Amino acid sequence: MGNPNSGKSSLFNLCTGLNQKVGNFPGVTVDKKTGTFEVSAVLQTKVVDLPGSYSLYPRRADEWISYRILLGLDQEVQPDLFVIVADASNLKRNLLYATQLIDLKLPAILVLTMLDVAAKQEVFVNLSALEAELGIPVIAVNPRSGEGFDAFKKVVEKALEENPVSAKTFFLADPVCTAPIERIIQIRPAFSFYGALHLLLHQEVLLNNAADQQELSDIRAGYPIPFARLQGEEITGRYKKISEILSVSIQKQSKTHKKTKTDRIDLILLHPVWGYTILLFVLFLLFQSVFWIAEYPMSAIETGFVWLEKTLAPILPEAWYSALLLNGILPGLSGILVFVPQIMILFGLVSVLEETGYMARISFMTDRVMRKVGLNGKSVMPMISGFACAVPAIMSVRNIENRKERLLTILITPLMSCSARLPVYTILIALVIPNQLVFGVLSLQGLVMMGLYLFGVLMALTVAWIARYFIRIREKSFFILELPLYKSPRWKNVLQTMFEKAKIFVTDAGKVIMIISLILWALSSYGPPEAMKKTAALYDSQIQLYPDQQATLLKEKDAALLQTSFAGWLGKYIEPAIQPLGYDWKIGIALITSFAAREVFVGTMATLYSVDNGENNQQTLREKMQAAERSDGTKVYTLASGVSLMLFYLLAMQCMSTLAVVKRETNSWKWPLVQLLYMSALAYLFSFIAFQLLN
Repeated sequence: MGNPNSGKSSLFNLCTGLNQKVGNFPGVTVDKKTGTFEVSAVLQTKVVDLPGSYSLYPRRADEWISYRILLGLDQEVQPDLFVIVADASNLKRNLLYATQLIDLKLPAILVLTMLDVAAKQEVFVNLSALEAELGIPVIAVNPRSGEGFDAFKKVVEKALEENPVSAKTFFLADPVCTAPIERIIQIRPAFSFYGALHLLLHQEVLLNNAADQQELSDIRAGYPIPFARLQGEEITGRYKKISEILSVSIQKQSKTHKKTKTDRIDLILLHPVWGYTILLFVLFLLFQSVFWIAEYPMSAIETGFVWLEKTLAPILPEAWYSALLLNGILPGLSGILVFVPQIMILFGLVSVLEETGYMARISFMTDRVMRKVGLNGKSVMPMISGFACAVPAIMSVRNIENRKERLLTILITPLMSCSARLPVYTILIALVIPNQLVFGVLSLQGLVMMGLYLFGVLMALTVAWIARYFIRIREKSFFILELPLYKSPRWKNVLQTMFEKAKIFVTDAGKVIMIISLILWALSSYGPPEAMKKTAALYDSQIQLYPDQQATLLKEKDAALLQTSFAGWLGKYIEPAIQPLGYDWKIGIALITSFAAREVFVGTMATLYSVDNGENNQQTLREKMQAAERSDGTKVYTLASGVSLMLFYLLAMQCMSTLAVVKRETNSWKWPLVQLLYMSALAYLFSFIAFQLLN
């Protein structure tokens, strides 16, 4: 247990090493990190890293998890010992939470971290005096270097044997609460006086049993309990006691505040001009690094699956299960694993920003702008991450405390132009935008590309501004943020974060991706039996007549079978609906198949236009698409239809992996469906307007 940024997770990683796993607490999407701790040669324990809290008055979903465990109301986690982690350089604030835990009369020890930072501030802690004042064992550990860890293990081993519960009491509630608290203790003797007070305050959310809730409501109804005043008096009283504790256990050699390294760095990074300049540069590097670095492993994964398909295709028998493997399962696996490098690299870089302390500064600087549209500064990083991939970006919204702002961020993040849209943008811009310079310097095609990204950001902010009036969550928003000290990242923690996030994506979202991939394969491979047989027979006869054109005819046969399949039937079926946007039935099929992933558009077009899979594949595809005509002889790809299609891919929710992750993060299908509907409506509206204006 402990405050955020106190070194709690670093100590957990030091205890468990790689012997840890990440799951979710039952019923919620809050991370639950557990691990195995080898305390000694004969003692092994299970360790749970609980979400950080500043006090025993929870606001965020993760703080409620810790709160229930502390009150002994979580059947899944029943600890034998609580390890309270506190930052020695900010001991006054950290001891607020520590004294609350001590008043719950739980077996606990206190671990002080960052004594080296405190020493630089000329603050020195007398561990023995502090232990005497608190009534529980106190030990100093540096989780980053491992200093004091052996002594910590001995203290833990002894504490597990002796069950240390402090006899000290740091807060006694108003006498008006004494009678109801004593009645609660009579029916729930396991609770301490302070624990019974919290049960009295929050029984409606802490107890699952209606009868228990009613029993406590009856107790509370007979007494006029001033809840707000009680909390205020408690915090004031605790800090008074903490000041007394620190006066005998802390020695300060200097009365004046010395500027630390963090203070000097913040003069630059939080500067009203240079701070924002550096922020833009950091975000640019973050986005570009994800794109540049991930390109190589992603290409390797795709190449590996292509090689695997080419290797298996000649040796597998011609049967439905071979087609299922080659055209359904392998592409589905590829669609899952190809995202893993982006997820690992993005979370690795974000972890570096968090470990160094700069992430908190980004949220602080952007809060004012984001609040104007109903968000706060913590929404910025998921949105920026969405330029690489919406999947890990949505997974990163958990640090937003306010439920409404968290939900708004999830709803708008897919409007950021992810890297999967780049192949679509690239080929369409090359088709319909002239390759010429503006003002003799700027590329028109480059300006259009940048305009698409900026338009996505503008639409995201606009949607957030509108949606905040429809999401009926009355939770108040407070942007309270601690600016931690700047530190060098612990690379072990960074690597563990990368591995954990990739594992969560593959095991959770991957299941849904595979199911939808197999459904799309079935729709594209099968159709009305008579029509499919007739089409296949027609091309088989052509191949017999013209064997020298077999390769071309086989590709044309695949395109014709696709047109005859259920997916092709859907393309023809929706053609009247998409004609006002400037699309034909082939683009309709691409809209359907690219729901698996937006970049599938290019592969679908390659199949439909029977393009060779050679080195000049992309150029040949452009030529074929450039020459494509409708039945009336007009061009399919014009400026109007091209811009319309780019806007559709910019605004539409055509990514099943994103929907799967939204479902996981919201624990409901309601919000993925809302997202799918509103983004589809936006895409249709703006594509329609663009085509009608430019046609």
